[in-house]
Amino acid sequence: MGALMNTETESLKILWNTEESIDGIFSFGDPVVDQAILEEIAEKKREFGNKLVILGHHYERDEILQFADHIEDSLALSRYASTLTDVQYVIFLGIHIMAETADMLTPVNVPVLLPDLRAGCTLGDMAPVKQIEKCWEDLVHLLGEGTVLPISYINAGADVKGFVGKKGGPCCTSSNPATILSWGFDRYEKILFLPDYNLGFNAAYSMGISAAETIKWRRGLPLGGNTEEALRKAKLILWDGHCSVHGRFTTDHVQEWKRRDPSMNVIVHPEVNHDVFQLADAWGSTTDIIQTIRSAAPGTSWAVGTEHNMVDRLARAMDREGKDVVGLAPEHACMCAPMFRITAETLLETLTALQQGEYKWPVTVDEDTRRFAGESLQKMFKIAG
Repeated sequence: MGALMNTETESLKILWNTEESIDGIFSFGDPVVDQAILEEIAEKKREFGNKLVILGHHYERDEILQFADHIEDSLALSRYASTLTDVQYVIFLGIHIMAETADMLTPVNVPVLLPDLRAGCTLGDMAPVKQIEKCWEDLVHLLGEGTVLPISYINAGADVKGFVGKKGGPCCTSSNPATILSWGFDRYEKILFLPDYNLGFNAAYSMGISAAETIKWRRGLPLGGNTEEALRKAKLILWDGHCSVHGRFTTDHVQEWKRRDPSMNVIVHPEVNHDVFQLADAWGSTTDIIQTIRSAAPGTSWAVGTEHNMVDRLARAMDREGKDVVGLAPEHACMCAPMFRITAETLLETLTALQQGEYKWPVTVDEDTRRFAGESLQKMFKIAG
C-alpha cells in the first residue's frame, strides 16, 4: 500500500463495511506517480496531526484518495464538514462547488483548500446565476409571486444555492430529490429545478409525474424556448443542465450487458439520461450504489453506471465477496475530468505551502451567499433528515 497511513480509519471501514485490511481495494499501479512524492505527502500530513482534515470524494484517483480522512459522496461530505469544529485546516479532494459547500458548513476561521482551482464542474458551469435570475423574473412576471419554488441540486455553485435560499427553497442531492420535490409540491403549484435536467426528470418519473407535466428551460432563450401557455400548464420546470460523465452512458451499453448476461443487474446514478434510467434495474446516489451492491447476494453481477474510479474501487472490494462489478461502459473511461486535475503533485504543493503559512488554494464564500446558501442546505437537512 505504500504511503497509506491508516488502514483501519473509520471512514474506510464505513465505506466498505469491512474490518479487513483495505489492501487491494486501492490501486497504486500508475508508474507516473513518484513513490517519493507519496511518502512526502504522508510525512507532511503526519506533521499536521489533528489540525488538518482531508475530505475526499469517491471519484478521485486512488493515489490521492488514500490520504483522505473521510471518503464519501457530496451529501455525506457536507454533513461531515458541518461537524468539524476542532480543526484548523481542511483540504478538499473534489471539485470547486463541493469545496464551496464545505466552506459554508465549516467555521468561518477554518480555511478550505482545493489543491487545484481548475477542478470545476461542467454541470455547475451550465447554470450561471445571472441567467437563473432572469429566468426567475420571467416566471414571476408570467405566473405571479408565490407560485413557483426553486430547488437547487447540491452540485451547483454557491451563488445558485444562495439564490434558492433567498427565495425560500431547499437544496437536494442525488439521494433525496423525490423527497424534496414532494415537500415542495405540498406547498407550491410549480417547481423550478436547478441545474440538472436528468436528475429532476428521473426523480419526477419515479414519483409518477408525467412527461407532459414537465418542461425544459433552455439556457439563453426567451422564456427558455417555451410558450407562455406551456409554462402555465407545466408542473415542473427543469433547467437545461447535465453531467458530462453520466451523460456518456447509453441504452446500447445496457442492452449489450443484458445480451451478454441476462442475469446482469444494471444500477445507475440518477444523473444519467432518462432512456438509460428506464432500462436500469436500480438507481441511486454514489452511496446508495455502494450500499446496494454490498448488501447483494454473493455470486451476483453488477454493471454500474457512474464514474469509473469509484466503480473500479468497488469492483476490487466486491471481488472479495464473490460479486462481479463492472463499468456500464467498459470501453470508455467515464471519468470526471475536473476531479483528475487534483494530483499527488498538487496535493503536495498544497501541504508544503500550508507548512509555510500560505494557502493553496482557498475556496471562500462571501458572507451573504454563505448565509442564504446555508439556509437552503439546512432546509434540506431538516426535510430529508
